[in-house]
Amino acid sequence: MSLSPASVLPRRLLMGAGLALAAPRLAQGQTRWQVASAYPEGNFHTRNLQAFLEQVTQDSEGRLQFRLHSDAALLGMTEIRRGVQTGQAQIGEILLSAYGQEDPLFELDAIPQLVAGFGQAERLAALARPLVEARFRRTGSTLLYTVPWPPSGIFSNVPVETVEALHGLRLRTYNAQTQRFATLVGATPLLVQAAELRHAFRTGLVDSMVTSAATGVDIAAWDFLRIFTQIGFSWTKNAVFLQTRALEALPEALRGIVLRAAAQAEKRGWELARGEHRGREAVLAEHGVQIRPATPALRQGLARVSEVMVAEWIAKAGPEGQKLIDTFRIG
Repeated sequence: MSLSPASVLPRRLLMGAGLALAAPRLAQGQTRWQVASAYPEGNFHTRNLQAFLEQVTQDSEGRLQFRLHSDAALLGMTEIRRGVQTGQAQIGEILLSAYGQEDPLFELDAIPQLVAGFGQAERLAALARPLVEARFRRTGSTLLYTVPWPPSGIFSNVPVETVEALHGLRLRTYNAQTQRFATLVGATPLLVQAAELRHAFRTGLVDSMVTSAATGVDIAAWDFLRIFTQIGFSWTKNAVFLQTRALEALPEALRGIVLRAAAQAEKRGWELARGEHRGREAVLAEHGVQIRPATPALRQGLARVSEVMVAEWIAKAGPEGQKLIDTFRIG
């Protein structure tokens, strides 16, 4: 199936009645679920989510249908997890590390410079997966799949050749780990979610950001910023999850359809992330953004900051976190 930005669900799947706290029933044997995402329609995560929903609807012969609310139209990023628990939506997509205040495990993938490349990112995700699934189960949710963002870099209007160059910048952050990173390098951290980024730059609230090239394209970063420095900052992941009560209310055959489509969405999503890593930097360059590699001095400085943040994360995560890091590094 096509995954271009124009590949959206048929209109009949996106239109529907008002929200309900339980999965609303349509005709006999049909169910419509509300789906909440904080990302715009053209983003590759949203396209992957759309493809997942479309596949479930097709494989269920229309017995499961969906209304997708993208770009935080239904719930903001920090509201989605609770919204699924309470039934405002049955499926949600979140940046996992945005919920690090609930459990340090959720922000493991946001530690800068912990992994180098997609291969290591996949291995770390596989090691952490059983633990993440257990956290979701405790709050009445079922983890469906996770997909990484392309590695984050630094968008700025000044060259960033050392970590000292970040001192004094008003740096947009998106989770507790990027907040801490900004503090350690002497920048001023300002937490801004993706849906609010253009306004933040337009009003001068921020003048730089740590994020992926994909988000840079989403917000047309070239309107505000001239340089993207490739540092492979982190491979943060989005998690798509489902209210367990809604899943268990389905016949066994439909539950199987949902879970099989989720496994395919995870595989497809990792492939899309790799493509975004290559393609979105090219789009930035086409619009005049300078793509710069990290200097050796910058990499050395980032490595020092990373070790501080790994130690801090282990102190919060305890023996379970220490074992996870040790197992990952041994491999």
